[in-house]
Amino acid sequence: MEELARESISLLAKPTLESDSPNLSSAGAVFILLKSALGAGLLNFPWAFNKAGGITPAVLVELVSLIFLISGLVILGYAASISTQTTYQGVVREICGPAIGKLCEACFILNLFMISVAFLRVMGDQLEKLCDSFYPNETFSGGASHQHWFTDNRFTLSVLCILVIFPLSVPREIGFQKYTSILGTLAACYLMLVIVIKYYIRTDHNVKYEHRHSSGVSSWASMFSVIPTICFGFQCHEACIAIYSSMNNKKLSHWVLVSVVSMLFCLLIYSLTGLYGYLTFGADVAADILMSYPGTDVVLIIARLLFGVSIITIYPIALLLGRSVLQDICFGAKHSSILTREPYEKWMRVLLTTLWVAVTLVIALFVPDISDIISVIGGISAFFIFIFPGLCLVCAMDIETVMPRTKSCLITWGIITVLCGAFIFGQSTTIAIMELMHKL
Repeated sequence: MEELARESISLLAKPTLESDSPNLSSAGAVFILLKSALGAGLLNFPWAFNKAGGITPAVLVELVSLIFLISGLVILGYAASISTQTTYQGVVREICGPAIGKLCEACFILNLFMISVAFLRVMGDQLEKLCDSFYPNETFSGGASHQHWFTDNRFTLSVLCILVIFPLSVPREIGFQKYTSILGTLAACYLMLVIVIKYYIRTDHNVKYEHRHSSGVSSWASMFSVIPTICFGFQCHEACIAIYSSMNNKKLSHWVLVSVVSMLFCLLIYSLTGLYGYLTFGADVAADILMSYPGTDVVLIIARLLFGVSIITIYPIALLLGRSVLQDICFGAKHSSILTREPYEKWMRVLLTTLWVAVTLVIALFVPDISDIISVIGGISAFFIFIFPGLCLVCAMDIETVMPRTKSCLITWGIITVLCGAFIFGQSTTIAIMELMHKL
């Protein structure tokens, strides 16, 4: 475990993610891909099973999506092998050109920003449940309830950001990750086991289910509507090039094996969580599965604490990566020498960190449901899972010498991947806007 922790910190705690001396083992690569994928999206999968119309449609969407998810990882590993870059945006810029590279950088920042919002929204939900378990609301005669001011979600989340998250995010490098690198995976596995066990020990299985007919436009629309959740849950593609560049064995066949094993483990954990969470609560399942359970359950309190600490340690990583890319975009290479000087670099780092934490906090406080955030993130994820890998594959055919028939097949697959990504982005963005307009 200590070795895996050292490998994880070597990749995730550096703004540049450079890999001059590859030393990452196969187990380390699988572990870090799992760590990148298993996050807040896990809490949303039981809701996605309900949204898709049941177990069969949800699993079908997962399996079809898995083909493109593994394909994207393989393509990105191939693209990294024929370029000289070790970051996602660097590979896209090198193979697809500077214009697509700029688009990739913008999507990278927006995606990390929205992920940060999702993390805070999850933290807010867990804080609310934890406060309810320790300080229940006072109930007066007539049924009215009174909430303590210090248990208010807006107060507790703001205090957490000021006293914990901000100090952890300010440093140039985040060395504490070497102590918490396996926490996210452990929290995900613990939550999965709790949900499965809770289903089997539950005595009342009379759960409300919404039976949807498998025919008709509405059922297909329901299936497509959960693709953003699937994309968000399995998303680890932004980190995969840095992982590939740090591996000892860079053979493409070896990278394919690492990608398949990682995604199958993710599929198992996500499917069991979604399946048993949906079977337990049916149509009444909350967008955050932990919010469906009572706040006084000790086992669930531990799950909330584990997930909360895991997110607290991951949030600074998202901020660190977003901050480094933001500095590159805003100031460019000609000002890079100035940005590295003290005290200018320190004040710029503190300013960007303050703005990032403050804006994500405000958005998280005013977004009532994590599913609203995930629908947006899932749309942006389509760029990293489908569109950019597809473009890299098509453009790489102009660089590499490939047999004509193989070249035609690869170009066709690249175009299909891009078109699927464009459809998912357009569909998820449209649904997110329509749901927002409906709530307003």
